[in-house]
Amino acid sequence: MLSDRGIQVDHTTLSRWIQAYAPELDKRIRSHLRMTSGSWRGNETYIPVKGEWVNLYRAVDAAGQTIDFVLSPKRDAAVARRFFRNALGQPHTVNPRTITVDQNAAYPVATKAMKREGALWRFAKLRQ
Repeated sequence: MLSDRGIQVDHTTLSRWIQAYAPELDKRIRSHLRMTSGSWRGNETYIPVKGEWVNLYRAVDAAGQTIDFVLSPKRDAAVARRFFRNALGQPHTVNPRTITVDQNAAYPVATKAMKREGALWRFAKLRQ
């Protein structure tokens, strides 16, 4: 948009603007997001970030709306629990009826622990 108006802006300036204004935009936009459905789909993949490979945990609802994501160098139950706890802590999320995930062994351990704590609905089904 700036180049259309004849304004020269360096890519580092845009990067600095993103770092400065993204948290404020995120805070203001979160309250306007639609409520999620009761069916979540979680997946994880291995991606390079700044030259290092990390795990990307991501959850979407039945409508395809992204609920939350977490980047982590590890792939264990503590990270899966942190991921679910962050996703449930969003103001636009509801406690899911079903969670469909891949075959990662950390997911059943994390969901059982969260059900014991009461952070996750005790009748929520985990499908692998």
